[in-house]
Amino acid sequence: MNCGSPPRRLKMEPTENRPGPVAGAEQDSLPPSVDVDTAVFVLGAGVTAITHPLLYVKLLIQVGHEPLPPTVGTTMFGRRVLYLPGFFSYAHHIVKVDGKTGLFRGLSPRIVSSTISTVVRSKVKQQVERLSKKEDMQNSLRKVFQETSQEMIIQCLSRVATHPFHVMSVRCMAQFVGREVKYGGMLSCIVKIFKEEGVAGFYVGIVPHVLGEVLFLWCCNLLAHFINTYTVDESFSQASAVRSYTKFVMGIAVSVLTYPFMLVADLMAVNNCGLAAGLPPHSPIFKSWLHCWNHLSQKGYLFRGSSFFFRRVPVSSLPPSED
Repeated sequence: MNCGSPPRRLKMEPTENRPGPVAGAEQDSLPPSVDVDTAVFVLGAGVTAITHPLLYVKLLIQVGHEPLPPTVGTTMFGRRVLYLPGFFSYAHHIVKVDGKTGLFRGLSPRIVSSTISTVVRSKVKQQVERLSKKEDMQNSLRKVFQETSQEMIIQCLSRVATHPFHVMSVRCMAQFVGREVKYGGMLSCIVKIFKEEGVAGFYVGIVPHVLGEVLFLWCCNLLAHFINTYTVDESFSQASAVRSYTKFVMGIAVSVLTYPFMLVADLMAVNNCGLAAGLPPHSPIFKSWLHCWNHLSQKGYLFRGSSFFFRRVPVSSLPPSED
């Protein structure tokens, strides 16, 4: 009896100790993943905060608010033009009116939107990749269609999840025009919009926004594919490097063409919401985003706000300059 008991203990101890290191290893593997996600969120929030003044000035230009008088200048060809204030002049004006913190009006909804977008895109991407068939299609057109379709699904779901916060941010920033205080914190924004416009109020302007993003994705990916396939010679030593930059360059070019969709989406977000920026005489009341598009097209404003610098308006009524 005494001789048999020790071996039994020797057998039990290893089996009991085996799960310990495995469980510990799983627990040790969790913090790095959490740290990476946290770092992504913090980095995203930081970039959003740094770039917010740019988007703030851009929005005020989009809604047509020009608080500073233009200055008369002359181009290198002798043509007289009116130069509208650039980003730095506009930002300086905002600081004079609201202080330095005024440059960050509407930032909170954008940070929340950025965080939600990161989470949604990550989760949806995992599900899409799990359901999609993995085939070796290399650089075929079929692969481009498949990848672009997946990107489109991810982008559309992300837009649906974050658009309410975009509307809140835009309206908070647009209050600068009429010096209103209607929209304050996020909670008050949610209550105000839901009470006055219902759920639909959180999604005003989403149609042109989604159309612009989908059009951007397809044009950018297809153009990059055709250029890489039919114009980049395989014998060229830097062919791989050229291909890596093609999509980036196409993104810049296509973003210019799809900009009017973004402009219309932002204008619809403030249209007829009780703010001076979206009401006559500052802005007409639009029945739909197509009505807004046609109005901007007739006025020649479809690219208003697309540039921060060297914004000029041709002067046809100024008296000729004296020699």
